[in-house]
Order: sequence, then C-alpha cells, then structure tokens
Amino acid sequence: MRLFSARDLDDRDALIARLVSFGLTRTAAGEKAILFRQCMENLRQLSKSGGDFHALFVPGRIEVLGKHTDYAGGRSLLATTEKGFCLLARSRDDNRVRIVPLKGEPMEFPIASDLRPPVGSWSNYPMTVARRLAANFPIDWRGADVAFASDLPPAAGMSSSSAMVTASFLVLAGLNRLCQTEAYRRNLASPEDLAGYLGTIENGQDFRGLAGDRGVGTFGGSEDHTAMLCCRRETISQYSFCPVRCERNISFPEALILAVGCSGVRAEKTGSAMAKYNRVSFLVSAALTAWNLATGRNDPTPAAALASSSEAPMRWREILLSRPIGPYAPAELIARLEQFHAESNEIIPAAGDALARGDMTEFGRCADRSQELAERCLGNQVPNTVFLARSARQLGALAASAFGAGFGGSVWAMIPLEESRRFLDRWEQGYREAFHPAAEHSSFFLTRPGPAAFSPTGMEW
Repeated sequence: MRLFSARDLDDRDALIARLVSFGLTRTAAGEKAILFRQCMENLRQLSKSGGDFHALFVPGRIEVLGKHTDYAGGRSLLATTEKGFCLLARSRDDNRVRIVPLKGEPMEFPIASDLRPPVGSWSNYPMTVARRLAANFPIDWRGADVAFASDLPPAAGMSSSSAMVTASFLVLAGLNRLCQTEAYRRNLASPEDLAGYLGTIENGQDFRGLAGDRGVGTFGGSEDHTAMLCCRRETISQYSFCPVRCERNISFPEALILAVGCSGVRAEKTGSAMAKYNRVSFLVSAALTAWNLATGRNDPTPAAALASSSEAPMRWREILLSRPIGPYAPAELIARLEQFHAESNEIIPAAGDALARGDMTEFGRCADRSQELAERCLGNQVPNTVFLARSARQLGALAASAFGAGFGGSVWAMIPLEESRRFLDRWEQGYREAFHPAAEHSSFFLTRPGPAAFSPTGMEW
C-alpha cells in the first residue's frame, strides 16, 4: 500500500495518470484530481497532525433499466458514471470519526452501536454505517479523519446517498482491515455479498449472520451498491437480486455515449420523497403477502413467486382482485405487479439481447416500454422527467429512460458519440425553455460507463 503524500496530490499529471490506470477517462481523471486536491486542503484543516492519506473513489450509478426491481428479487441493467465521490482519510488512535465535506460544517461521532443519526441530513448515512458496523463487528475500532468532495449531483437519481453509504463503509472497513476478521470472511465472501450487505445497512434488514437495525429510513435494495462495487468500465452489467447474482456483462458500443439530464427536481429518499418511495416498495410486499396466504407458499420475493409456474402471473392477478389488502386498491397492486413482471422478466432480457447484438432499434423500444410502465404503473415520474425522456427521443436519441427512485431525478439518453455535444446542448436548451425557472438547478453531462469503486492507494475491503 502506497499512500498519497501532499506532493503526490500536487503533481497533477502523475495523479491523473494514476487515476486513468484504474479505468477513468483522462477527462474524468482530471476532474477527480481537482477534487482530491480540495479534499487535501480540507483534511489539513481538520487534522493538524500531518502524514499521508488513504484515498478512495466511489462512482454514482446509472440504472439503465430495472425500475424498483432489486428489492423484489428482480433484475437490472447497470453501469456506473464517471462522476462520484473522492475521499481522503487518515486513521485515528480512538474510535471517533470526523468528516468534513467540501462545503459545510464538519461532523463528528463515535463508531458505536447506540448512535441515533438525524433523519433528513447527509450525516444519516455515515452514522448509520458506523452504528451497523459496531453492532455486527465487535472489534477494537479505530476512527478516521475524512474529507470528501463529489461532482455527483445530489438527489438526482444517481444514488449519491448509496455512494455515501458505500464510501463510509469502505473507508472504515479498509482502515480497520475488516476483511481479515472471521465474521467478515464468513458472511462477505465476494463483492456481490458486500453489495447485498450494504443494501441491508440502508434498509435495516439482516444479512446472513449480520443482524439488521433501523437503517436509514427507506426500504430499498442493493442495486446501487452492486453497480458501485461490481460494474466494469465500458460495460453494461445485468444483475439479479436477493441474492445478488451477475447474469452477464455486455460491452458498451464504442460509437455511443450516455448523456444524462438531471431535472433539478430533488428526490431525497430520506427527505420529502421518502413516503412516496417507500409506498412503491410496500405495494410489492403487500402483494407478496397476499400471494403466499392464498397459495400456502412461502416465496421470499415476488420474483420467486412469478417463477413458481407459468400460470403464476394470472393466478396472482386473480388473488389481488378477490380480497382487500390493507390500504391498497386492487388496481394499484395489479399495476405494480404488471410493471415488475414486465420490467424484470420481459424488458430487461430483451434489451440485453438487443444491446449485445447491436440492435439499437429494439433496445430503444425496450427502453420506451420501461418508461411508459414507470409513468402508468409505478406513478413515480414527474412532468420534468417525462419531458426529458420524450424530448431525448425526439432529438434523435437511440434510447432514453428515467432512472432511480423517481419522483424527480434524471434521465439517460444513449446517443452517437460524434453527435453528442450538439445533442446535449439542444436537449438542455429545450428543457430550460420548457421548465424555466425550475430548470435553474438542472445539469447535463456526458459519460462513458466507468469503473467500480477503487482505492488509488491500495486500501483493501
């Protein structure tokens, strides 16, 4: 392990070359070099003791397809963006964690099982990680001084919250060599296992022998963490969940690039959108409970229930029509089941096949169907994201779809590389004209599918 010194961080060309060696494009590496330099300045103010730095990069995630499928045991098509979190850290001699963001006040807390994180604040995420780690791994914890900076738009559907959870875990686990403990080796034998565990840190569930707790307040899955830990540069990855399994990796076409339009409508999963986000999750839980009661089965996920027989989708629909299920209307439950079954079992396999053989016309049709189901059945789209998806197609995008939890957020568009700058300018201009002044908080950028999280200083997890 070779840590970063101040001289390493000041040598811009060498730092860029090192980041490129981990899979970032040179343009993205230059942007991250600036962020790491800013982290160093902040960490110097936080920690007067001096010394070298551990470094970490955690990307945001682009959900190509797979809207609200992961926690139901379904599948997703995933990639990472080259935007993300840069962190520098120094180990401490006590169990306290001090974190300073690029903008804002530092925060401090111990690694302890009785922490009570404030809901609605970014500090909820690292504190929830510290609490769960203290409970699951009763070791002599050493804390850290951490500085972070991010160019990932917050609450924009690229899962900045899960990136913060992932980054917090990797820093604390890496500095404490957690991967060498027996409990870690027994429960977290692969990156996919770790992604599943990080999902339960957020939703509060148990993971194998690692007991759950309150989580961050939202009931989601492990799609975000899987992308951040397991995806590959220049690749679209197909994963299924509960447990996390890689189904295939598909090379991203060299002649194409992803354009991302962030609507500027914030959808923070622990903020104002939490109740709406959780309702989409609870619908499939209620439908599964009704299925198991009516059939006498004990299927653990909706995906398992649908896979039980070829008649399962129709039988399930009949069950939902025949009995009241809590506060949910039968039509709402059936629509949710329709969206999940189509997205996971029909659209994603067809889209993956189309992308693999270079049939972008069929891939675009699959993405259009996914978007239509999100609008009609999930009900998690807002006028801004509907406009972005439709206008992208009208401007010539080969495919486009909203992604993330919904109720705000972003849209991706797959476009020819040679036309990308012109497309992006026109897409942004049209959106700003249609949604002024709400679009003042929007942002638009281009990205290749990037690498998974990495430590340029060799920190292990």
